[in-house]
Amino acid sequence: MTACSSTPGGGDTRVPNTRIDSPLTLHLGREELVIRRRYETLSIANDFLIAIWFLAGSILFLYPSMERTAVWLFIIGSFQFLIRPTIRLASHLHLQRVPPSHWES
Repeated sequence: MTACSSTPGGGDTRVPNTRIDSPLTLHLGREELVIRRRYETLSIANDFLIAIWFLAGSILFLYPSMERTAVWLFIIGSFQFLIRPTIRLASHLHLQRVPPSHWES
């Protein structure tokens, strides 16, 4: 269901009022996974991955033979720190198609 807005003074433009971050629903057999606030969810998932890379890298540093792998895990985690502000910025910037109006004729 979408709500519509009208302009003050009686002019009715009937522009649909759509939500920018509407829920994403994934059907998994008889179950549904509903993801709300997608950008925030993506940011949280990114933070978990960063923590996993750094934790695994720290553990692998205890074994001298695994130091090279540990360094790569730290590099991957560091790169994901660059992704974090990108996700936040994308959550604030949206391109939307503006419906044609009777003024463009």
